[in-house]
Amino acid sequence: PFKTLDVEGVGALIEMACEKGRNVRPDLKCGVCGEHGGDPESIGYCARIGMDYVSCSPFRIPAARLASAQAAIEMDEAAKGV
Repeated sequence: PFKTLDVEGVGALIEMACEKGRNVRPDLKCGVCGEHGGDPESIGYCARIGMDYVSCSPFRIPAARLASAQAAIEMDEAAKGV
């Protein structure tokens, strides 16, 4: 029902689920689908917490790919201290 993930509520639960799942199964793939999978802000959050993929409706793919690339660049720059 919401356009962007509530990172303090639902986002914290998603992050905890991914972390706990990967503690048991390190090769676990985590992702999000639906409207959140096509929302640029949600995609950025999912990338920052280490999710493996997002899935969205076909008409949102261009924006999702751009948001994913931007998140990857931002994380790379942060890792380099730029």
